[in-house]
Amino acid sequence: MKLIMAIVKPTRLDAVREALIEIGIQGLTSSEVSGFGRQKGHTEIYRGAEYAVSFVPKTKIEVVVADDQTEAAVTAIQTAAATGSIGDGKIFVVDVAQALRIRTGEAGDEAL
Repeated sequence: MKLIMAIVKPTRLDAVREALIEIGIQGLTSSEVSGFGRQKGHTEIYRGAEYAVSFVPKTKIEVVVADDQTEAAVTAIQTAAATGSIGDGKIFVVDVAQALRIRTGEAGDEAL
């Protein structure tokens, strides 16, 4: 199993969710986060004054998939999240040693 973590623009969350559903992914977790990468923040104008915003709002998506679904899920996220502009985000894939469904006790891929 793999844990896929994607940091994307908040406006792309629904597109990513729909893309994952289309390939048979049944669930995901999303969180509102903030950070910076190469763009190092941005400036905004509020009441005529310009302010530097060091941390950019993003959405973190986490989904655990079976090994054979990993490439399809990564491709779906990348395609749905891409706008072609700076700050589109990143995708990270890490191994998951175990998964357990609390309600039924199912383990491994069956717990997904």
